[in-house]
This record gives sequence, structure tokens and C-alpha cells, in this order.
Amino acid sequence: MRILIDTNVLADVLLGRDPYYDIAYGILTLCADKKVYGYIAAHSVPNLFYILRKFMTKEERREALKDICEIVRVEGVDSLKILSALDNEDFSDFEDCLQEECAVAIAADYIVTRNTKDFASSRVPAILPDVFLKMYK
Repeated sequence: MRILIDTNVLADVLLGRDPYYDIAYGILTLCADKKVYGYIAAHSVPNLFYILRKFMTKEERREALKDICEIVRVEGVDSLKILSALDNEDFSDFEDCLQEECAVAIAADYIVTRNTKDFASSRVPAILPDVFLKMYK
């Protein structure tokens, strides 16, 4: 099974956000244990680097993101994905549209996100992290 993990789920782990941490950590554990093929969109890395700046030093952010990249694969964002996302008027958030483009490119079964409503028009179904974990078990 292939999943694209949305930025908010990664932030839940990296920031230890309750009540989401345990579930998000469980998803990354499935990826680390090679029970699920986990992917992130390339643009999630700089987004997280920016988000984490208020909570971690630059070195801590670099190490945390390197650790994530050891667990999941990173799907690139290229001009075709960007152009396709720019032409897609079904998404109100361009970043979410890029997430969907990456999910399509990797033939993901699901986009794992806490914002499923933002992916209502996605070609890849969006699923809440806790629902994904229950379904997987």
C-alpha cells in the first residue's frame, strides 16, 4: 500500500502535538517498518522547515527532517505537476493541489491528512490518520 502523508501529519509528529502525536507516530512507524510505502511531497520539506523555526534550532530542524526523509520517500514537484495544479480549479488551496499531484504520480492509495475536506475533489481519496490506522489493522 502506498500513502502520501500530508504536511500536517508530519508536523504532528515533529511538534509532539496532542492529541494527534500517537496516531501520526504510528503511521510513520508503519512506514519505517516497511509495512506501508510512505511518501511525502517535496514541498513539504521546506514548508516544515519554516513551520518548525519557532520551536527548533536550524540544526534541530535539519536533523528532524533528515530523519523523516530516511523513513519515507520524497516525491518531486516538477513543472508538469505545477502546471497541472495551476490549471486545477477544484482546489481552493494550491499547496493541497500539489499534494494531490504528487499522490497521483506515485499511484497512492490514500492521502493521509487531518484536512480531508480540503481534498474533496481529489483523484486520490483522503483519509484521516486515525481512520487509516484502524483500517490498516
